[in-house]
Amino acid sequence: MTKSGVTPWWKALRIRPEILNASGSIADVQMSLYHAVYGTGDQRPLYADASYYGEITHPTGSLTDLLAQIAIRLGGGSDYAKVPYALLRLDQGMGGGKSHACIGAYHLGSAPSSLAKTDIGKAIFKQAETILGRALPKDLDNPHVVVLPCDNMTPGVTVQEHDGPAKSLYERFLWRLFEGDYSRYDAYREHFSNLSKISEAITSLGRPVLIIVDEIMNYFGNGLDGVGDETLIAQDQAFMRALLDAVTKTPHTAMLAVMIASEKDSISLTAEGTRRRVDLERLLDRNGKPLGVHENEDFAAILRRRIFLKPPKQEVVDATIRDFKEAMENGQWKTKVFDAIREPWTSKFADEVTRTYPFHPQLMHMAEHEWANRAGFQKVRSTIKVFAATVYELQQRGKSGGWAPHLIGPGDLPLSSNQVREAIIGSGLISDPKSQNNYRSLAQNDIVGLQDTSGTARLMDIARAADDRALWHHSNPRAAERAATAVFMASIVSGRSQGRRGATDAEVKAATAVGDPAYMFADADTVISDLTDPETGLVSIEVTPGQKGQPIRYFLSTEQTLLMLQRAMRDTITDAERDAAIADFAEDLADTGPFDRKQFVRASTDGQSPRDVLAGAGIDDARVSRLVVLDPAQFTLRNGADRATRGAVQAAVGLGDDKLPTRWASSVVFVIANTQQRHAARRVATHYLAAERVLSYPETQTDPDMKSKATAERNDAKRSLEAHVKRAFQHVLFLAQPDDEATRSVDEVTFDAKTETALLGTTVWKALVEKGKAFDQGTFTARALIHNLRESDYGRPLDELRDSFWNTPRLPLLHGGQDDLRQALFDAVQHGLLRIVDSEDQEVAVTGVSEINLSSQRLRLGKPLPPAVDDAPTHEPDNEQQPEPSPGPSGEAEQDQDDSSADTPAPPKEKQLGFSITQSMLNNTGNADALSQLFRELYQLVDGNDVSFLQGQIQVVVNAHAVDKLTERVQQLGSSVIVRDL
Repeated sequence: MTKSGVTPWWKALRIRPEILNASGSIADVQMSLYHAVYGTGDQRPLYADASYYGEITHPTGSLTDLLAQIAIRLGGGSDYAKVPYALLRLDQGMGGGKSHACIGAYHLGSAPSSLAKTDIGKAIFKQAETILGRALPKDLDNPHVVVLPCDNMTPGVTVQEHDGPAKSLYERFLWRLFEGDYSRYDAYREHFSNLSKISEAITSLGRPVLIIVDEIMNYFGNGLDGVGDETLIAQDQAFMRALLDAVTKTPHTAMLAVMIASEKDSISLTAEGTRRRVDLERLLDRNGKPLGVHENEDFAAILRRRIFLKPPKQEVVDATIRDFKEAMENGQWKTKVFDAIREPWTSKFADEVTRTYPFHPQLMHMAEHEWANRAGFQKVRSTIKVFAATVYELQQRGKSGGWAPHLIGPGDLPLSSNQVREAIIGSGLISDPKSQNNYRSLAQNDIVGLQDTSGTARLMDIARAADDRALWHHSNPRAAERAATAVFMASIVSGRSQGRRGATDAEVKAATAVGDPAYMFADADTVISDLTDPETGLVSIEVTPGQKGQPIRYFLSTEQTLLMLQRAMRDTITDAERDAAIADFAEDLADTGPFDRKQFVRASTDGQSPRDVLAGAGIDDARVSRLVVLDPAQFTLRNGADRATRGAVQAAVGLGDDKLPTRWASSVVFVIANTQQRHAARRVATHYLAAERVLSYPETQTDPDMKSKATAERNDAKRSLEAHVKRAFQHVLFLAQPDDEATRSVDEVTFDAKTETALLGTTVWKALVEKGKAFDQGTFTARALIHNLRESDYGRPLDELRDSFWNTPRLPLLHGGQDDLRQALFDAVQHGLLRIVDSEDQEVAVTGVSEINLSSQRLRLGKPLPPAVDDAPTHEPDNEQQPEPSPGPSGEAEQDQDDSSADTPAPPKEKQLGFSITQSMLNNTGNADALSQLFRELYQLVDGNDVSFLQGQIQVVVNAHAVDKLTERVQQLGSSVIVRDL
C-alpha cells in the first residue's frame, strides 16, 4: 500500500515470466504459423502448445466467431452447411492478428480437446453450440490439418522433411494431406487443376479436413517470377484456382486463407505478380468470406491477457478509481481539463478504468482510436510491444523504490528506455524514416535521455526535486517529463481529430494528473509554462494559440518539408474520409442533362445492405426521368465483386425474388462506378485530402513559399481527383423490355472511352438513344408516336397514356418529357393520324397544343375515322375509251359538274415502308447493282424532302480504307459508330 492507500498495479499484477525473462521484450509477439507447426527445439515457440496459446489469447468476439465457423464446418456432422462459407479469408494489414488467428485454427484442428479447456476454446464451442442448437464433439470428429505456410516456401525448391518428393504447390498439398503416403500421393499427383479430383482426394481421408494457407502473396507475388519454370508457374496458379473452388463443394472441409487486401498491402509487385493478385482476389471474393479477428476496442483485454498472468482484484481497481476521481471532480481540474477533453472516457471514467487497468483510459483511447487508424501502424502487434516494454520498465522502477504512476497514461511511456522508445519509433506511427530519426533525437534532447539524467523536461523535474519547493513533488516527481511525453505521443500521430496536430492544453494537463490534491490545476499550468518558455523550454515545441473557440495546442516539430508533411498526412486519412470526398465530388460533378432530376444515393454508414439503402432512398418518383448516381463506397460494378450492387439495382426496378415495390422503374437510370477505377480514385482522394490538410497547417500558412507550393499541389490533386471520379463512373444500368413479348431485364451501358463519363446526363441520354431506350431531341414526332402505340393504347385515358412513357419499359424516354408527348399528340391529331375523344367516343376539337390535358381521365385516345363512302351504286369501268373533256375558257379541260370523283377519298399523303437486307456482295455483281440502285432511290427521296421519319440500324462489312470516311459521315449525324477488326 502507498500513502494514498492504493495498492500500485506493479504489486497487484504479475507480469508473465516470458516477458520478465526477456526484460520486457515479447520475442514471439510476431507469431509464426510455420514455427508453431514445424518448429523444433529453440525454434518451437511457447504458443505452439494449444494450452499456452489459450492462456494468452483473449476470446474476442470476431476471433471466436471465426474459429466457431471453422469448428462447425469440421465437426458439425450433417449440419456443417449451417455455416455457408467453407472458405474464410483474413485480409487485414500487417500486425492485425492474422497469424494469431491461423495458429488458433491450427490448434482447433490438431488439438481441439486441449484448446476446448481454455477460455478461447470454451468460447468457440459455446458460440458453435449457439449457431447449431446443439453441442459439438470436443474432438471435432478428429480432423486433419493441412498447412501451407507460403511465407516459408520457395517455389520449385523442396524441403525434404516437409515436402518429400513434392515440387509444385499442389504436390506439397497432397504430401501434407496424405501424410507422406506415397501411393496415394502418386495417384492424384497429375490432377493439379481438376476440381473434382482435388475434392475426391480430400474426401478420401474419411475425416474432416482443415486447410490453412498463410500469406498467399508471398508465394504468388514476386516469388513465382523468380522460379524460371513456366510449367510450374502455370500449374501452381491452376491448382490454387481449383482448390479455392473445391473447398466450397467438399463437405466437412474448411479453408482459412491469408491474403492482405490490395489497398492495405504496400508490397511492390511486377506486372505478372499484380495480375496474379487480381485473379486471386477475384476468386477469394467469389468463393470466400472476408473476416477480421480483432476490433480496436479489444486492445485492452488483449493486452491484459498477453502481458499479465491474471486480472487484477476489483478492490484494487476501485481504490485506484476513487483516488483519481477526487481530483477529476473538483474545481478547475473538472471544468478546465476533464470537461474540456470531451471524450467518452471522461464521462465513463470508472467503467473505462475497470476495462483498461492498469492503463489509463486516456492512453487506451489514443491507442484504440488514433494509433489503430494509422495506415502503417501494426495494431495489436505494435501495441503489445510498446505496452509490454512500458510495463516492464515501470515495474522495475517501482520495485527499486522509484516512482511509477497508479495508471499508465500517455505521458508515462518511459522514453528513457531504449526498448520503449524503439518500440514506439518502429511501431508504424511514424512512417517516414527521416522523421523517425528526427523524433528519436528530439525525444532524447528535449524530453529525457537514455540514462534518465538528461533531456530538457527531465532536467526540469530534477531541478524541482533539488529545490524541494513543490509540495507535490514526491507524488508527481516527473510532471514535466510526463507533459512533454504526452505532447510527443500526440505529435507523432500527425493529423489527429479533424486533421489537427499535437495535443490540446487540457490533454497535456490531464496526462500529468495524480490523485494527490496537493498537485493543483495551477501547478499543471506552471509545468506547461516552463516547457513552452521560449528561452528555457523545449526547443522543438510549437504553440498554436486558441482562437474562435479552439483550444491551445502543443506540437513537437521536426521541421518537416512539404513532401514529408504530405506523406505523413496521407497516413491520417481514414477510409471513411476518403470515400466521403469521392462521394462529394461525384455529387457535384453529376449533371442532369435531359433528365428531369439527378439524385445521389449515399452509402450506408450503419451496415445496411445495398438493397436496403436503395429501398430507403426514395428513387421511385412519378413522371420524372431520374439520373440516380450511386455512392461508389458501397456500389460498384465489375472485378468479380458486384453481385450485391446488381442485386440491389435489380430489386429497385422490381425484378428478382426480393424485389422492391415500384411503379416508375422504367424512368430511372442508375449511374455506377467501376470497381477497378474506384481503387484509382481512392488513391487520388487520399492525396487530395492530405494536400488540403497540409495547406491548412499554420506553418504552411505563415510560409509564403511553402503556401504557394502547397496550394499548387492541392489544386493539382483536386483536378486529378475530378478526372478520376469522372473516369470511375463508367456504367449505366436501366430497366429494358424491347417489345411486349420480351422479358423485362436490367440492361447495361459501359463507357470505355477515357473522355466519356456516366456522370453527364447528356452523355448517358445519347447512349440510351442508341439502345432504343430514349428519344433524342426533336425525334419524337407524330409518326414516332404512332409507331410506338399498340392496339390496346386506343381508348385509354390520356393520363394513363402519359404515365406509360414513364412506367412501361418498352416505351423510350422522352427528351422533352410531357411537352414532347403533348406536341406529338397535337401533330398527330392535325394530320388525321388519331383523334382525341371523350368517354362517349365523341371527338373533341383540339385547336392548340395547350388544349391537350395529359392529366385527364375523361379524354381518351381514338383511332382516326375511316374515309366517307358514297352510298350510290358503283359501276365497273368498261373497256371503252372515254372522251376527253373539252377545254374550258382558260384553255384547260373543264370537269363535268356531275363528276363523282369529288366524293372519292383522297389518296394517303404518306406511307410507312419497312424492309431488311442481308446480302453477300462477294463475287455477286447482280446484288451489288441492285443494292446500289436501292440506295440511289433512297438518296433521291431524302434529297427531295420526301422522307419525314427514318429509323433503323445498318451493319456493313467494308474495305478498311473506306471506314474512316464512312465513320465521319455517320458521326456528322450525331450517331455513334462501332468499328471492329475482322
